[in-house]
Amino acid sequence: MSSSTIQTPAVTDNELRERFRPIFDRIAEGAVQREHERRLPFHEVQWLREARFGALRVPVEFGGFGATVRQLFDLLIDLAAAESNLPQALRVHWSFVEDQRLAGDERARHWLAAAADGTLVGNAITEPGVGAADRYRTTLTRKGGDWVLDGIKYYSTGSLYADHILVAADRDGERVSVLVDAQQAGVEQTDDWDGFGQRLTASGATTFTGVVVPEDRILGPGYGAPGRTYATAYLQLVQLAVLAGIARRAEADAVDWVRARTRTFTHAVADLPRHDPLVQQVIGKLSAAAFGARAAVLTVADDLDVLLDAGADNPELLDRAEASAARAQSVVIGLVLDATTQLFEVGGASITSSEAALDRHWRNARTVAAHNPLIYKQQAVGAHVLNGDPLPYAWSAGRRPGVIA
Repeated sequence: MSSSTIQTPAVTDNELRERFRPIFDRIAEGAVQREHERRLPFHEVQWLREARFGALRVPVEFGGFGATVRQLFDLLIDLAAAESNLPQALRVHWSFVEDQRLAGDERARHWLAAAADGTLVGNAITEPGVGAADRYRTTLTRKGGDWVLDGIKYYSTGSLYADHILVAADRDGERVSVLVDAQQAGVEQTDDWDGFGQRLTASGATTFTGVVVPEDRILGPGYGAPGRTYATAYLQLVQLAVLAGIARRAEADAVDWVRARTRTFTHAVADLPRHDPLVQQVIGKLSAAAFGARAAVLTVADDLDVLLDAGADNPELLDRAEASAARAQSVVIGLVLDATTQLFEVGGASITSSEAALDRHWRNARTVAAHNPLIYKQQAVGAHVLNGDPLPYAWSAGRRPGVIA
């Protein structure tokens, strides 16, 4: 296959929308109430599971939909508009499925079939303290005849909703990924994420105490291993899809607010806000932001489609996808943070009502935007463009290797 050719989708966009948009609409109905109650969306995840949303990228021969990356991210934006927490909660599930697609061995075929049946995979990668800048503190060791996992992870996003957890660990100085059952003995999960946004992603701590890991659940080095990988751009793009969905919902909420509003100001140029040119300008700006954010996400998705269809090992295509995602991060974050602030210009003080919870859009966007800080991405792109410096790919929070605190 040509490296510039994307495979023909196995399912049409309309077929996917007809299947999933009613579910997204149902999820959206309870978004504000869940925000007020801090109620984790277990029921909503189950609706997605029953509709086999996690099987979008699973090939048809294993029971999946065979959707393209572009189709996946198009739907993730729509899901984020309904509930911004859910695409982020499922983030590692998508990269896990891609890893199995690329591996193509018997074990991978087993997990692809499991994903087709509704199985979801969460993650436990990031660690407290020093983190994984050079070595994980979570360990996989031999005890008797078993491999045993011990350690503590932070930001285990989505794992409370998952059937299995992909865990990054150290095995005698070697970086490995292991897959454990979420309900397995020795696994303890806590919803202790205290961020002011994205409160329902279940990004809490996970403790592993003497968790027995069968040999066939040790999957290799996984994310964070040195070298080029599709996964950095892919995982970052999920966050950008979340932002694009937030922009779309912010636009829709602002439109609903203006259409229903009858009060205006004595110095306004129209009797109704919806006829006021200044208010119309704000709505136009919000609409443009949502459009631009979506377009940027889908452009990167196209690059990932080409890369993954070519086997994900072409250095030129890897760099192209990574650079596209890094540039899109700068564009999308700027558009969405501005839009989620500007929406308050369409109403008076009443638009800040906690009951309406319109502040959640900015809080959620600001929280998502803090992942893989933008200042480092912009510097990396600048150094790459100016001097040909290699792109950093995998990101890790913690002390730099060799630096003594």
